[in-house]
Amino acid sequence: MLLDSLISTAADSDGPSLVKGFSRRAFLQVGVAAGGGLLLSLSLPAANGEAEAADPVRFSPNAFIRIDGDGRVVLTMPYVEMGQGTYTAIPMLIAEELEVELKQVQLEHAPPDEKLYGNPLLAGVQATGNSNAVRASWQPLRQAGAIARTMLLSAAAKRWNVDPASCRAQSGEVLHAPTGRKLGYGELAADAAQLPVPDKVDLKGPADFKLIGTLAKRLDTPAKVNGTAVYGIDVRPVGVKIATLAQSPVFGGRLKSADDTAAKAVKGVRQIVRLDDAVAVVADHMGAAKKGLAALVIEWDDGPHAKLSTEDIASELEQATLNPGAVAQNIGDSDKAMASAATRVEATYQVPFLAHATMEPMNCTAHVRKDGCEIWIGTQVMARVQAAAAKTAGLPLDKVVVHNHLIGGGFGRRLETDGVVRAVQIAQHVDGPVKVVWTREEDIQHDMYRPTFFDRMSAGLDAKGMPVAWNHRFAGSSVIARWLPPGFNKGLDPDTTEGAIDLVYALPNMRVEYLRVEPPGIPTAFWRSVGPSHNVFVTESFIDELAAAAKQDPVAYRRALLDKAPRAKAVLDLAAEKAGWGQPLPQGAGRGVSLQFAFATYMAQVAEVEVSKDGAVRVRRVVCAVDCGTVVNPDTVQAQIQGGIIFGITAALHGEITLKDGRVEQSNFDTYQVLRIDEAPAIDVHIVESAEPPGGMGETGTSAIVPAIANAIFAATGKRLRRMPVDNSALKQPA
Repeated sequence: MLLDSLISTAADSDGPSLVKGFSRRAFLQVGVAAGGGLLLSLSLPAANGEAEAADPVRFSPNAFIRIDGDGRVVLTMPYVEMGQGTYTAIPMLIAEELEVELKQVQLEHAPPDEKLYGNPLLAGVQATGNSNAVRASWQPLRQAGAIARTMLLSAAAKRWNVDPASCRAQSGEVLHAPTGRKLGYGELAADAAQLPVPDKVDLKGPADFKLIGTLAKRLDTPAKVNGTAVYGIDVRPVGVKIATLAQSPVFGGRLKSADDTAAKAVKGVRQIVRLDDAVAVVADHMGAAKKGLAALVIEWDDGPHAKLSTEDIASELEQATLNPGAVAQNIGDSDKAMASAATRVEATYQVPFLAHATMEPMNCTAHVRKDGCEIWIGTQVMARVQAAAAKTAGLPLDKVVVHNHLIGGGFGRRLETDGVVRAVQIAQHVDGPVKVVWTREEDIQHDMYRPTFFDRMSAGLDAKGMPVAWNHRFAGSSVIARWLPPGFNKGLDPDTTEGAIDLVYALPNMRVEYLRVEPPGIPTAFWRSVGPSHNVFVTESFIDELAAAAKQDPVAYRRALLDKAPRAKAVLDLAAEKAGWGQPLPQGAGRGVSLQFAFATYMAQVAEVEVSKDGAVRVRRVVCAVDCGTVVNPDTVQAQIQGGIIFGITAALHGEITLKDGRVEQSNFDTYQVLRIDEAPAIDVHIVESAEPPGGMGETGTSAIVPAIANAIFAATGKRLRRMPVDNSALKQPA
């Protein structure tokens, strides 16, 4: 999720001094932990503008590092692990500067506490998203490690009565080379806690990195391989019952009646819970709950959206774009430049609703008592889960305990708390803990979807075919307006417009407008690569159209617009070279390119596709070049790009949520397809070395691949697809 307009300078500065805007006292608080250890309280700048205005040095603690008397280094992790490698990359930052081995760093989940663990790159919300866990941690966590190391060295030097410069840290010990003496961190922790915090410490330069930049083995892999890892769906509190549910098939509908005679007769079914817009079956196990649910005879009141269709929503968006919108970016005078252009190019684009379809089915376990509530879940938003449970149960915040667990795929879906609300509603009727598990059908048909958008594009070209005017107007839902209302200002938000503004290309006259149009009754939410998942498809497809109109090679056309964007040009050149751009391909095959700057990362992709005579599209190979700044763990970067590309190919070839009579038509993986293993292309990833601060990696691959595929299809067939997913019938060759 991108809120770069709200990002502080914390992740952008580097060097020997503390982060810009930090006071030393606020940055690191030192104390003696239980057992005589060293407690380091790491702080980040507050993201609350009002708080900063009242007190410019006010900061909110974000994470805690504890060095126990036994030498253990414990990181209370403010971010969650969804398979993206956070639980390895962030400990690497601490271990690097603290001079301990990666295996010496142990992790604890942070409890829900927005004040202590608010993410400064997400406006202070305690959340994992926006591909920013490493970005947010890059400077502060290394700084904390360096300060801790310096204090431990000083403690050892003081005990030995030697110059600290004669001591060095290594593998969790302080060594005094002249005498061969050494002390473990645990032995020094209590002494170090009594020392003053140093005014300034030096951070390592890239040449001195031992861990950062290496292929580190994932710390969470062994438990996931041997089956001991605990995801939200794995928890089993004593006496837990299992529930599954049916919700109104139309958003906004209500439950009229439910005949539960047959359901109660199912062995293992314990009770039926009726809610305003749903009914749940509580049983001893999932099998009984599903059988009981199937046996229910339910009658629904469909409500005001009973006739809603995808076509209705699309028509509303298209009509909206006939009117001016909020201006997201305006450079020069595009109207004047358009009037004098030698050639004019126009096009409209559409992208559909998309479901998340997380690998781990949506679930939440809740135990509601008169005096408290307990939640077991895998979530991206711990504090919001606690607040939602408290509000639903009518309890004070401090009476709700939340246990967070590993997440089997978030993709933005677990930034929402609707499932927590539902689980608590059900648990209020159950004596003891109840684990609510959504079936795949209920999940897909009651998701909170990636918004659908309609875009109008126009450009003016000069006599040489180069763009002199660029106009982009689009309409669709704003997730930020609901999820973080202060982030939506003057009709705009930074997520919805990312990928449409601040393009890497030199466009002398450019105007981008956005119109917020919320679909009636359809909940929308963040989806992997969020704003860029829509905007990069549109902008990179349209720049390809301009190249075609100018009768120029798509890579060469882009290069000519990148003189002021050397990092962008470098990844474009690298991807083109490694993909063999310009080399001949068999009939029916084509290469397409895309280029983006999103999540503070530069990326170029070349997709090689094959289109059969019946219109079937197969992506045979993808070459990706990425400049994501300093790479913490190259293995994670490669894995995230590969996963993101697969996710994006799925969307390009299959992804679409449609509505008929107010009902979502897709229900499981037969109608909402995902890419199968035999369809997966070869993926080559090439990483550009860089000393810049890290960029985001979790979502970049998803947004870049979709236009690369569309452009490759054009190269193979001469047919331009301006709507996703791919319409195979439009590509079918005549008999």
